Order: sequence, then structure tokens, then C-alpha cells
Amino acid sequence: MTDIEAVPARPENEADHLALHDDDPFWSESYYLDFFDVDRGVGGYVRLAFLPNLGRCWYWACLVGPDRPLVTVIDHDVPLPAGSSREIRSEGLWADYTVETPLEHVTVGVEAFAVALDDPAETYGDLRGERVPFGLDLEWETDGTSYAYPGVTRYEVPCRVHGEVLVGQEKIELDGWGQRDHSWGNRDWWALSWSWTAGRLDDGTRFHGTAVELEGAHVYGTGYVQPPRAPMAATDRTDYTPDLGAHGFPTACDYRLGELDLTIEPVAFSPVRLVAPDGRVSLFPRAWTTFTTADGRTGQGWTEWNQPQPT
Repeated sequence: MTDIEAVPARPENEADHLALHDDDPFWSESYYLDFFDVDRGVGGYVRLAFLPNLGRCWYWACLVGPDRPLVTVIDHDVPLPAGSSREIRSEGLWADYTVETPLEHVTVGVEAFAVALDDPAETYGDLRGERVPFGLDLEWETDGTSYAYPGVTRYEVPCRVHGEVLVGQEKIELDGWGQRDHSWGNRDWWALSWSWTAGRLDDGTRFHGTAVELEGAHVYGTGYVQPPRAPMAATDRTDYTPDLGAHGFPTACDYRLGELDLTIEPVAFSPVRLVAPDGRVSLFPRAWTTFTTADGRTGQGWTEWNQPQPT
């Protein structure tokens, strides 16, 4: 199989898939959406996950920047909504996810009390900090071609992102870029290490890569590269090599997507600590990152590293 394949598969629709779930406790349906606005110096992401066999939702939302504290919402005990609704409520949290036009346009609303942290590693502890009002009213509009993973129930959508962010008394009019994805199936965060990345180069090129490890080997890789005004090209060759600093936060990472070689440097972290019902722990540093290609191009996006801890 070659490094780059033409004409990758596209997802068919934006349907809910909760009705497909089996009895695995870690079966989930998940919506990820991230964003960054370089001119305003902010980035962030939202994740909504339904875990029907555990009877709850997970919800994460955050705002980061190189010169501001991490503002984060992490709630792993949100009641499941009724029926097929994506509107969730918990103490100090209301959020909704609406598909305006399938595969083209979604909106997210958040009204919450978040925690402001000077040190992002505090999310691995008791998550204590200043309590601040936090809100999002954002739209993700497709910028390029949506991409369906081969052999896995998941798809990616590169986006333009705009709207309003509220933090305390501060209002930020956001006009930037981002990525969103939708997945469903069994996901044991505590069994496998992986890395995911997606971004936009300054010349308009969009890209994404995922690599999953098994016993130290990269056993699954997928991704794409889409130059501006050109067809998307998929790759089954992805690899990453992080340099780890304090708390296991990567200080830099080399990433290869087919023939696209990237050097990744974190701008600001918004990590999460995940505890399984049986007590296993995985640390999940996720960061707004800059990208530099081997040929000197630059860009921005988000990168994550799932790090299961020794039992």
C-alpha cells in the first residue's frame, strides 16, 4: 500500500448512533470540536461523549492562550439527556450541540462555571481554582473535505470557526479555524496509547493524523493532507515521536503524515485526568500547537496524547 492514496472515503451523514451500542461499559458516542484564533491569542475545545452503559455523559470545554490561565470545565458525571437530544445539563453546566446542515455546519452553546488554573497540570489533581462564568456560542463551518476513517466508525471535518466566547466579564469575538470529529464504538482510554493531531498551514493546507500504539509499536495509523483548491489525499502511514517534559507534557513532537513531516510545539495545554471504574488512570495532555513542516511552512492546530499509566 502506498503512503498516499487518492480519493479517501467521505462520511455519509450526521446521524446519531446511540442505538447501535453493545454492552461494553466503554462504548461511547463522541463529538469533538476545537478552535484557535491566532489574532486574538486564544484556542479551545469542546468534547461531548455519551456513555449509555455507564448511564452518564462526559463533558469538557476550555479556553487557553499563551498569556492567560487555563479556563476549563471537566464533568464526568453529567446525566444522559432524554431521547436523541444532545442538550445536557448538570450542576453549573448547560450545553447543546446542533447540526444545522449535515457535514457542513454545526453550532455549540455552553453556559457554565469553569475553573481558572495558572498551572494546567492542576487538572491532574483536585481541580481547584478560581470559579469563573464561562460561555461559548460558536459555529463550525466546513472548510475542505470531510474524511471517514478506514475500518473505524469515525470521521473528521476541517472547519472555519466563528462566534463569541465569554470568560467572566471578558467577551471575545472569535474568527478562526478548527477541526471537529464524530465517533462511536468501544473506547478503552486505559488500554492503549495514541496521538491525534489536526491543523491548518498558513498556505491553507489542512491535515490530520492518528496513530495508535500497542506494546510500543504503532499498529494503526490514518490521516489526510488537503492542499488548498486540491483534492484530499489519504495516508495510512502516520508516526509520532514526542519529547516529554514535566507531568508527561510533550515539549515537542515530530509527526509524519505520509510524506508530510511536521515538528509540533505546544502553545498552551488543556489536559484531562481519566479514572476508570476499576481505578485505572490515563493522563491526557491536549494542546493548542504550532506546526513547522520540513519545507519551512508553518501553521496551527491541536494535538493530543493519550497516556495510560502503569497499574
